[in-house]
Amino acid sequence: MTSPPPPAGADLTVDGTGLLCVTLLLRLRKRIDGAPPGSVVHVIATDPAAPLDLPAWCHMTGHTYLGPVPGERPVYALELTAGARPTHPDAPWHPLRQDSETPRER
Repeated sequence: MTSPPPPAGADLTVDGTGLLCVTLLLRLRKRIDGAPPGSVVHVIATDPAAPLDLPAWCHMTGHTYLGPVPGERPVYALELTAGARPTHPDAPWHPLRQDSETPRER
């Protein structure tokens, strides 16, 4: 299976076609791990919750939500920032705590 070409202007593209936002955030977190600050990420997201969940996730982590990308597909852009708050690897909707407590232990 081949990936679709990245939308113009993206440093990274995360294809979440057909994924619920929970799975999309898992894929997004893994894909951006190690990417430099300033990288523009385009997220292809067909889940109707994506226009709400992606800005909320960016707000929580400190990344910059840039908004929808014009085009035929539902694509949203964000910019990775230096000093972003890390999230739990298995639950990227939870900030990673310094005391190494997992979200399931709370």
